[in-house]
Amino acid sequence: MKEILLFFALKYDGDFQSILKALQRKEKVTNQQREEAVSKVQSKYTTILCDDYPEALKQISCPPFVLFYHGNLSLLDEKCIGVIGKRVPSEYGTSVTDKIVCDLVKNEYTIVSGMALGIDTLAHRSAMNNHGKTVAVLGSGINYCYPKRNRELYLKLKEEHLIVSEHPNDYVPQAKDFPSRNRLIAGLSESVVVTEAEKRSGTMITVGYALDQGKDIFCVPSRIGDPIGCNLLIQQGAKLILDINDIIEE
Repeated sequence: MKEILLFFALKYDGDFQSILKALQRKEKVTNQQREEAVSKVQSKYTTILCDDYPEALKQISCPPFVLFYHGNLSLLDEKCIGVIGKRVPSEYGTSVTDKIVCDLVKNEYTIVSGMALGIDTLAHRSAMNNHGKTVAVLGSGINYCYPKRNRELYLKLKEEHLIVSEHPNDYVPQAKDFPSRNRLIAGLSESVVVTEAEKRSGTMITVGYALDQGKDIFCVPSRIGDPIGCNLLIQQGAKLILDINDIIEE
């Protein structure tokens, strides 16, 4: 059955609904197709039927049938916290992100983010610069570095940390794949920290998934004139944080 899931993940580029429909209609898979599927995988992988599949993902809606990865999958057994935010952060957002991630790492948290430009990249780099561990969740295929300018970061994460994706090999991402990816960032995180955000953004989509999953949302208050996403979330019940102790105490 594991090889059947792998075959469908390769055939349908990891798309959850397409794989689900194939299983529901009992689409035939030959032994040769199973063997070929295993030979075509260009990364490590685990399926929802495997013992090493992340327990956190089993608790979310639409968990990936197959999770492709490079690196140390056991990082997902640690205390994981999502750190997300704007793709073009202000100087304030940048400094706050670096400070919070530094303190989280010192308190033995593993940082989860999406390797996008901006806050995501800052979160990964700050974790590594402070001798912590970090996990990148891709919206692209596991072997397709997106954005391209993060190639150096991608390679370091691949070798020393963890990269995961529900999409196989060199799958080129489409716009729809990033909101879908965000459910996995939320799913792998015990809670989510937003350091700076716009009112309408991918960050807010991740927050929505996290709330649906019953996760706590922590927000750094923004200054008047700065992007208002964090302040709106605080108004709606997210927990305002001034330093790392506000997270640890919660």
